[in-house]
Amino acid sequence: MDKELLRIVIIATGLLIIIGMILWSYIKGRSSEQDPDEFENEQAIGSSPAAIDPSLKIHHERDEFDIIPMGSAKHSFDQEEEDWDDGFVGGFNKDFDDEDPDSRLTIPDIIQFGVVADADEGFNGVDLVLAFQMVGLEYGDLKVYERINRHGDVDYGVACMVEPGTFPEAEDLMAFNCPGIVFYLQHRDLEDAQTVFEDFVDTIKTVARELDGVIWDHQRQPLTEATIQAILLSL
Repeated sequence: MDKELLRIVIIATGLLIIIGMILWSYIKGRSSEQDPDEFENEQAIGSSPAAIDPSLKIHHERDEFDIIPMGSAKHSFDQEEEDWDDGFVGGFNKDFDDEDPDSRLTIPDIIQFGVVADADEGFNGVDLVLAFQMVGLEYGDLKVYERINRHGDVDYGVACMVEPGTFPEAEDLMAFNCPGIVFYLQHRDLEDAQTVFEDFVDTIKTVARELDGVIWDHQRQPLTEATIQAILLSL
């Protein structure tokens, strides 16, 4: 082939390749563009002031539900380092679904419910101990109150909602105030988890009534019978 003709063929081929690459880049760019009109009517979650019912709010500055280093029935709980505002989770694998109590749930190893004080000063230490004694809770080695079963083992416990989670000795109770308390139960270590859970809930209800407190679930909502039944069915 003539050298001049060969050079023309090579140049033409290069131009075709360049034009093809430009067209491909243009088509690819067009297909990846997103129509901005698609977002015109979208609204960020929680952006509306009406998204949260004011009646369900609590004093968050007093609420450190999950940062307590709590002991289990066998003194084996790991220290919880995540704040309640980051999700109770650290503790929860899945949210309890109040809408469908008949479906089985994936329950976390530790079930935790809170009792929060309505009064700004919180719960006084003396009132707490009187309520705990009324329901048969005992002061344990970890300085938290515990439910001791007939075998001498701990079924569940209750700790203060703020660090370090412990309650003082008797002589210091009068000066002690706590914004809320956390009941915790490690159901996988129990022989009859359903029976213990029923006692767990009854105890919480009695203590809340005596202290004039509000019972909260893991979502900082009032604990409902639907949530209780859903957990029972899953134990």
